Amino acid sequence: MKNWVLLRKGGNFTKIGERFHIHPRTAALIRNRDIIGEEAVDRYLNGTIADLYDGMLMKDMDKAVDLLKEKITEGQSIRIIGDYDIDGVNATYILLEGLTGLGARVDYDIPDRIRDGYGLNIDLIDRALDDDIDTIITCDNGIAAKNEIAYGKSMGMSIIVTDHHEVPYEEKEDGTRVFQIPPADAVVDIKREDCLYPYKGLCGAAVAYKLIEALYNVMGKDPEDVDYLMENVAIATVGDVMDLRDENRIFVAQGLEMLKRTKNLGLRALMECTGVNKECLSAYHIGFVIGPCINAGGRLDTAKRALELLCAGTQKEADLLAGDLKALNDSRKNLTEEAVKEAVIQVETTGLKEEKVLVVYLPECHESIAGIVAGRLRERYYKPVYVLTRAEEGAKGSGRSIEGYHMYDELCKCRNLLTRFGGHRLAAGLSLPEENIFFLRKALNDQTTLTERELTEKIVIDMQLPLCEVTESFIKELSLLEPFGKGNTKPVFAQRKLSLLRGRLLGKHQNVLKLEVMDEDHTIMEAVFFGEMESFFSCLSEKYGPDAREQLLSGRGQDLFMDVTYYPGVNEYMGKKTLQITILDYR
Repeated sequence: MKNWVLLRKGGNFTKIGERFHIHPRTAALIRNRDIIGEEAVDRYLNGTIADLYDGMLMKDMDKAVDLLKEKITEGQSIRIIGDYDIDGVNATYILLEGLTGLGARVDYDIPDRIRDGYGLNIDLIDRALDDDIDTIITCDNGIAAKNEIAYGKSMGMSIIVTDHHEVPYEEKEDGTRVFQIPPADAVVDIKREDCLYPYKGLCGAAVAYKLIEALYNVMGKDPEDVDYLMENVAIATVGDVMDLRDENRIFVAQGLEMLKRTKNLGLRALMECTGVNKECLSAYHIGFVIGPCINAGGRLDTAKRALELLCAGTQKEADLLAGDLKALNDSRKNLTEEAVKEAVIQVETTGLKEEKVLVVYLPECHESIAGIVAGRLRERYYKPVYVLTRAEEGAKGSGRSIEGYHMYDELCKCRNLLTRFGGHRLAAGLSLPEENIFFLRKALNDQTTLTERELTEKIVIDMQLPLCEVTESFIKELSLLEPFGKGNTKPVFAQRKLSLLRGRLLGKHQNVLKLEVMDEDHTIMEAVFFGEMESFFSCLSEKYGPDAREQLLSGRGQDLFMDVTYYPGVNEYMGKKTLQITILDYR
């Protein structure tokens, strides 16, 4: 059973509405997102590139910029080492484009997910040494590569780290943490305790962008020359599921506008190939259409293919690479469905379902989709989930967490069982000997303090909204709150005791329910539901008997009532506009 919670945050919404020419209800929705004070509201509604912070405020940014300026001037060879996910690929592209624009001798390497694993390793450094590389610059990785960086330095290399992940630490007996900064020439990571940068929520690509911007300034070039790379920051920010707050909100809003008219042949080809309408482009399309295709390269083949798409010089090359990535993503979807089915059977038929922390071992699952499978299981069971697969050496996997569980901190308590691990509050990656899986499962469950309340999914409702208040002008005003995503979710509205007048199932698989509903004020409106149909009808039958489904589908449902949460919209069909609500949850 989900816990419905109505937000009740106070404020002078009439005054804010008058000041910013918005409806008081819209002002209340902004307050619900913890945007407080006129200055913050103004930045939320009207933030522009001019409101972004100075990258030189990041710890070691000055060192990184000075070193790169020196290396470029001397004509030394520089290698970017990125990560194989959407953030790493876009961060690599940003550094590559930016450094090339300054005349640097630069190339890149991206680790293979299965052969190399995550982040900087000795093989990658040896490859660079064999190629007479003078300087390595990491992006979206490097903060946890203390030993590898020490090795590179011992071989005479210059190394710059740019990252956004948590800094590894060792905990002393008294509970104090000793953070382990790698011995690079410069370590630019907003998560450093001694980094005074005002916003700590940036992705790796955003940190890379800040470095390029600062470098252009120092080398006397116009930083506006690299503004176009903000579209890559936007893709990485949404794709890496960062909070769409503060600077990230500006990056994504600006980046989406740039993407609509992008000159990047690869991105244009990918949007065309996947059927994305550029004019209606939103964060949703990055998160669920474009992003998964970019990620598919690193999952099932090589991330270099996605980077080649971004670097494509001809339309023919762009079209070919976009088609390849779409096909890889389609294949990834099939693999995911099979793995999720297998995982659910394992949870349901063993004692795992009773445990608060799920550790699922799927030896044959492709290790690249472990994180996606973990995410799907977390949605289904609302528990922290680790999905492990058989790797070349031992087991390897990914975790996805819930609100009340700090995944990285919990893994730190089990470090003696792990070969390698990293991550943050909501996600983690780990490797361990196969024989330690049982002990890890036991340790994670023995040490957890999760309560039943924390294991109950919370549906946060912004406000109760009668259907008569759902107007075209209000729906249009809701677009001022976009882009939506983590940290700035779509508003959730609720209405009690809606009468379900009639319904019909649509779609080839009968997986869409179109309804006509009426509230207590007798306002009638169309509604649509895209969720699990059997659960919906069984909920009705439990309350109203076995004939409830038939009553609804035959237009006799006026005595069937439900509380719903919803989002309002306008359905446009054959030139006709109709107000409609999309039902998100029900009880």
